[in-house]
Amino acid sequence: MKIEKRHIFAIVSGIIILVLSIVLFRKTIFFSLFIALSAIIALSQFWIDFLNYTRTQKEIEENFPEFVRNFVSGVKSGMPATKAIILAAEEDYEGLTPYVRKLRNQLEWNIPFHKALKNFADSTNNVIIRRAISTVIEAEKSGGNLVSVLTAVTDSLLKIKRIKQERRAAMHAQVLQNYVIFFVFLGIIIIIQVFLIPYLERVGQSSFGTFGTTSPFNIPKKIKMNLNSFPDFVNSLSLWVMSLDGIFMSLVLIQGLFAGIVTGIMTEGDFRYGIKHSIILMIISFVIMTLAQSI
Repeated sequence: MKIEKRHIFAIVSGIIILVLSIVLFRKTIFFSLFIALSAIIALSQFWIDFLNYTRTQKEIEENFPEFVRNFVSGVKSGMPATKAIILAAEEDYEGLTPYVRKLRNQLEWNIPFHKALKNFADSTNNVIIRRAISTVIEAEKSGGNLVSVLTAVTDSLLKIKRIKQERRAAMHAQVLQNYVIFFVFLGIIIIIQVFLIPYLERVGQSSFGTFGTTSPFNIPKKIKMNLNSFPDFVNSLSLWVMSLDGIFMSLVLIQGLFAGIVTGIMTEGDFRYGIKHSIILMIISFVIMTLAQSI
C-alpha cells in the first residue's frame, strides 16, 4: 500500500482532533468518543483502500469467467490465442478491466504469451486466477488441446462462482443472526455493568458496609486517565484495563472482532472480508459502551 497525500492528511487531521479533545474534553463524558473519532479519521483512508480492494477482488472473481468465456470463443473460431485475448479485452469487465487491458497491451508489445499471462495473474493477486492461468500455461506448453482445457477451466470457474453466490445467499440470514447475537451480548454486558453490579453494591453496603471505589469483586470500578505526562497516561491506562470499565469494554471489543471475522469466513470463505464487519461492530460497541459507562 502506497502512502499518499490523502493518507497523510487523514493522519494529521486525526492527531489534531486528538490534541483538541485532550485540551477541551478530557474532563467530560465525550472524551473517549473524541479519542475514538480521532482514531477513525486517522485510519479512514486506509479503511477506504481496504474496502476498495475487497470490492475489486470480488469484481475480479465474478468477471474472470466471462473473460475466459470470450477468450475461448475466439480460440474456437480459429484465432490464435494472442489474438483471441486481444479481442476479448475489448469488453468491459468492471474491476478486472484494467488488468485485462494491461494484458492486451503486453501482448501487443510482443511480450511472450506465457510471461504476459503470468504477469496478468500476479497483478490481480487472486488465488483463483493464478490457478486457472497456471493450468492454461501448462496445457499450452505441453501441446495439449487448449480449447478443451479452457472449456474445463471456464466450467470450473462458473461452478465456483455459482457456489459462492449460493453460499452468500444462504448465509445472509446467518449474518443477520450474528449481528443480533452480538447486540444481545452487548445489551447483557451493559445490563450487568449498569444495573446488576450497582445492585450488588447496594446489597453489599447494607449487609457488610461500603466497598468504596471497588466492586463487590475487589476490582476497581472506574479509573480516570492521567494526562499530565506520558508515563502517567500509560500507568493510568494499565489500571483502566484492569478496572470494570476496561474489562467490560475489552469483552465487547473482542466479541465484535471475532464475530466479524467469523461472519466474513462464513459468507466469503476468507477472513479478510470479515474485517469490515469487525470494525463496524467494534466501533458501535465502543461508542455504546462509552456512553453507558459515562452516564
